[in-house]
Amino acid sequence: MKEICNTNLTTQETNIEVIKKNIYEIRGQRVMIDRDLAELYEVETRRLNEAVKRNVERFPEDFMFQLNRKEFIFITLRYTTKIEENPNLISQY
Repeated sequence: MKEICNTNLTTQETNIEVIKKNIYEIRGQRVMIDRDLAELYEVETRRLNEAVKRNVERFPEDFMFQLNRKEFIFITLRYTTKIEENPNLISQY
């Protein structure tokens, strides 16, 4: 029984670390990119965005925003580095 509990704890800790690595600071706010959230929820990015648009009234006004070019390049470079570190990741472009 102890081994099972330790395994679950390790899995939880791993999941938390994965989430932390997907949090970016942009415009003074901590954010997650839609593709990372979609991966977390195991859905396609476009499906996540469709669900948010259908239910926009449920979210605070500052829940989401569009990245500018500089921000997009920063995130893209960071994501590309993740792929190089872990070739099992598949780009969603």
